[in-house]
Amino acid sequence: MTRTLQSLAFAASIALICPHLPAADGVPLSRQEAEQLTLRNHPGITAADLLALASKQVVRETRSARFPTITANVTAVGTSGDNTRIAAGALNNPLILERNAEGINLSQTITDFGRTANLVSSSKLHSQAEAQNALATREQILRQVDTVYFETLQAQSVVAVADQTVATRQSIFEQANLMASNGLRSGLDASLAQVSLEEGKLFQADAGNELQASFARLAALLGERKIRNYQLADEPPPTNMPAPDADQLVQEALRNRPDLVRLRFEHDAATKFARAEHELHYPTISAVGSGGLIQNHDRQLKANYAAAGVNLSLPIFDGLLFSAREKEADLRARAADEKLREVENDVISDVRVAALNYSNALERLDLTGKLLDSANEAFDLAQARYRAGSSSFVELGQAQLSKTEAEIALARAKYDLQMRIADLSYQTGRLR
Repeated sequence: MTRTLQSLAFAASIALICPHLPAADGVPLSRQEAEQLTLRNHPGITAADLLALASKQVVRETRSARFPTITANVTAVGTSGDNTRIAAGALNNPLILERNAEGINLSQTITDFGRTANLVSSSKLHSQAEAQNALATREQILRQVDTVYFETLQAQSVVAVADQTVATRQSIFEQANLMASNGLRSGLDASLAQVSLEEGKLFQADAGNELQASFARLAALLGERKIRNYQLADEPPPTNMPAPDADQLVQEALRNRPDLVRLRFEHDAATKFARAEHELHYPTISAVGSGGLIQNHDRQLKANYAAAGVNLSLPIFDGLLFSAREKEADLRARAADEKLREVENDVISDVRVAALNYSNALERLDLTGKLLDSANEAFDLAQARYRAGSSSFVELGQAQLSKTEAEIALARAKYDLQMRIADLSYQTGRLR
């Protein structure tokens, strides 16, 4: 109270330079509509969806190793003389003949002993992980939308309390000033009433600023770059809801949370990739074929050619590259397993805390309702005593302050419960 009184020297100027917030008579907006707008417009959701689509193309890229490779070639060679040979730059002496030829080369992998299969499986699992990441992104942003939506409703309620507080304190000030002018009260009462009124205006300015900030955060989530004053649809808080079973919620979260499902896919993908890296040590068997026509050629060449064969490639020594890649992949798979365990432990903790916060918010809503009833009764009694001249303005001011604080506490408790419900839905994977 003392600190507030010390700041009242500039409270009047703050109230003058801060315009009153217009009533929320803009575009009507429900929470469901806000969620739908966010799903359509938020760039984070669009980016996550695009990455999920891109990951599907990686599967096609990896699977392409199973199919044959066919290339067409057109070759024209001219020489400076007959029987030209390359004499430098190589161990062999290939004969270069004049020719103009067209042909096709084909290469088909017969087997690489499971490496391609594991790479394809790994890329599929990565793609599924990206799909779950898109879902997790949607849930995270929907959680933000719900939180900001209820924060904005809360800010609107606080503004309403601030407006009512200023109106009440204005009436009390006028009454105290009139009684002081008529000699029924001392000038101290009028001064204290003036201080209380300016304190209420300062509270009103802060509440209006917080509401505008909430509108700005809501507009950003809705994908809009201009702040709009929405007329938000209020939602009554649930009543008579049983206390949540934390153990059951934990199991639900471990089963449904998309970020956990994503990490499980990532772990499985890392395991498959580690197997594929191990299979680098195995040989690769391929079938190759080539055929074509030689339109213009030296007399030593025939008019066409064709050949086919089987090639086996066996790694013998690679400077320990393959061993290092195998070890790296194995370590990354183990790290993915530990990361999954870490996040699971965090989720268990978050769910239990969310359940506790929900129970506490439910209890606070009931208690603040009773607190407001008591504060209203105390204020009515103090006001009657002041009018009758049997109490000082200090008693009336304290009762009015208690009433204001109780009204703010009730407004915050109401929407805090809504935010706790949204948070619990997010923590358990229900927010889709």
